[in-house]
Order: sequence, then structure tokens, then C-alpha cells
Amino acid sequence: QVQLVESGGGLVQAGGSLRLSCTASTRSFSSGAMGWFRQAPGKEREFVAGINWSGSSTYYRDSVKGRFTISRDYGKNTVTLQMNSLTPEDTAVYYCAARGSVDLGLGYSRPMDYRYFGQGTQVTVSS
Repeated sequence: QVQLVESGGGLVQAGGSLRLSCTASTRSFSSGAMGWFRQAPGKEREFVAGINWSGSSTYYRDSVKGRFTISRDYGKNTVTLQMNSLTPEDTAVYYCAARGSVDLGLGYSRPMDYRYFGQGTQVTVSS
């Protein structure tokens, strides 16, 4: 069982930055690949960024490439999403996700690819 707790959301003006953190209750290698999803009101949950088990590979949805950076810290059991140049279209509840098993796969971008999700943290970008 993996428990995930997100933090770092808030209100920011367009063009600003936020840093989201996700702390896992288990040692990082047990969490496997991890990712961030987001869900805006009335919309489906969508993939934002992912990082593989070893931390050597990252991948992003096209609309955040060059603005968002995902990273993981094994010592702290955390995954971080650095978000720069935010726009109102980035407004959503952001969820941390973990596959919960170690494998060598890459590119997990569907909610069904992940076994565990956090409770979410609200990000609001004002124009």
C-alpha cells in the first residue's frame, strides 16, 4: 500500500510559478514510476508529467513541455513538479500518482496505469 500526500498548490498570477511536492509513504523504489495528473471542473483527469522508476526518464504532455519539470528525490521519498510560466489554462486540481510496482516501463500516461493517487492540491492561475 502506498499513500501519497501532495502539497504546494495555491493561487498565482499568470506567468508565475508554483512547486508541487508529493511525499510517498513507502521507500521510493516501491513506488515505481510516478506521475502528475490534473483535473479541471467539468473535464476528465489528464496526464501532466511522469518519471520512470530510476528517475532517468521524464515525459510531459505537449502543453506543459518547456514549462514544467518533474523530478524525484529518493532520500526524501518525494516527487516534485516545478511549474513555470503558468497560464489560466493550468488551473486544476493536481494529483500525484504512483504505479506501486517496480518495472522498467516508460511513458505511463493513463490514469489506469497508476495504482495509487493522492487527494489532490488546487492550483489556480489568475489572468
